[in-house]
Amino acid sequence: MLRHTKKIKDKYEDIQKKLFYMIPEKWENLYLYASVIDKAGEESTGELFFYYVPKSILKKNPVNVYEIPTKFNIDENEYGKLVEFLYDEIKELRKEFLATGQELWSNLTIIIKGTRFAIEYGYEDLNNDGLTSYERHIIWRYKYLGLSIDYANKEEKEVLKKYIIDKELNGQGKKEYYNDGIYVKDVSNVVDYQSSEHESTENVEYVASRNTKTSKNQILKY
Repeated sequence: MLRHTKKIKDKYEDIQKKLFYMIPEKWENLYLYASVIDKAGEESTGELFFYYVPKSILKKNPVNVYEIPTKFNIDENEYGKLVEFLYDEIKELRKEFLATGQELWSNLTIIIKGTRFAIEYGYEDLNNDGLTSYERHIIWRYKYLGLSIDYANKEEKEVLKKYIIDKELNGQGKKEYYNDGIYVKDVSNVVDYQSSEHESTENVEYVASRNTKTSKNQILKY
């Protein structure tokens, strides 16, 4: 059973701040996936991606985080640093679970809808699940973004068909859930910050210090 200390809840707030800052327009729903994969004697690796649904009276398609720099004319390298800093925050969240002696999750999905903040923790052995990052991405989009298999290309359909069969045979594995209200509001976004005519220290924490790269599948891997 999950135990949520003050430090863990503080990390939730920090993650929310960074997410709100990174989206340059009004939005309704957000879906994020991140994994942290431990390897003996090596630094942990993982991946991160998220999508948000823009606010509109018309139905909008989800926007991939890695499309944001082009869509809003933001420097890609600088924005990539923000994505990496967000991933660092998620790794820090995991360390808080370790510090409290809880079972370590290997991945999480964050869903923000309206004023609700929810996290689903997964405990799969991602070193030995037989899936590539690309395949996990396809499966996750199918599950959480509600994308129909009918609109998938041939390669994606093969991945999804195998996932559906495996799910029927083996189930989904252990999952744990947390649901609460939004901790923060009214955080300036990256466009507001860059266009400001006056200096501000409010968003200094969002500047990362390391370079980052995105894969051809637009999944940030570490």
